[in-house]
Amino acid sequence: MNFTKMQGLGNDYLYVYGEVPEDIEDLSRKLSDRHFGAGSDGMIYISPSEAADFKMRIFNADGSEAMMCGNGIRCVGKYVYDKGYTDKTHLAIETLSGIKTLDLDIRCGRVRSVTVDMGRAEVNADMEIPIGEDLVICTPVSVGNPHAVIFISDIEKAPVSALGPQLEKHSLFPGGVNAEFVQVMSGQKLRMRVWERGSGITMACGTGACASAAAAIRKGYCRYGEPVTVVLDGGEL
Repeated sequence: MNFTKMQGLGNDYLYVYGEVPEDIEDLSRKLSDRHFGAGSDGMIYISPSEAADFKMRIFNADGSEAMMCGNGIRCVGKYVYDKGYTDKTHLAIETLSGIKTLDLDIRCGRVRSVTVDMGRAEVNADMEIPIGEDLVICTPVSVGNPHAVIFISDIEKAPVSALGPQLEKHSLFPGGVNAEFVQVMSGQKLRMRVWERGSGITMACGTGACASAAAAIRKGYCRYGEPVTVVLDGGEL
């Protein structure tokens, strides 16, 4: 098979233009394996859409299907333009969380960067979640997919690998959840690490960055209406 490996801030996927095969769960697990496969956070299939310019389907490293991926959809914009599937610089992409719009920044005939309208973030009241003998306080946020944002004082001590999988499969989140660990820095800046539902620790998460910014604004850590920089392991959004 033919695929293209692309990454947005180290959030890497294998991209295929075509229809999703029946064995996609097994295929995504095998190819995503970083030792015996091509190595990725999952697979993304791109195909024509009746409702938008293109349709995007995302499959995690464990074979499960995701609703939305912010870094992944940026790569989709670069993929379809650079490979000649479109000459538009404003695109509508169909996803499981609705139609998202992209604006492509073109330099010397190729896509340099992509801006995504991620839609409305819904921030809910804080929750206390029992994990063993501890109570973890998180802010639930929906950005077309579910997030649990946890604010901590020291990102270097964030228990991402220990707490992330327990939150992902906690009974309070029947469909699973993405877990963000966030430290508030000076000014309009956040430092974030993430455990992604279905993929584990990744270097970046676009929807998670939006969820973290929305939660920080709701809690008064950042100012509404001004740019917020989210620093991830793979770079800044």
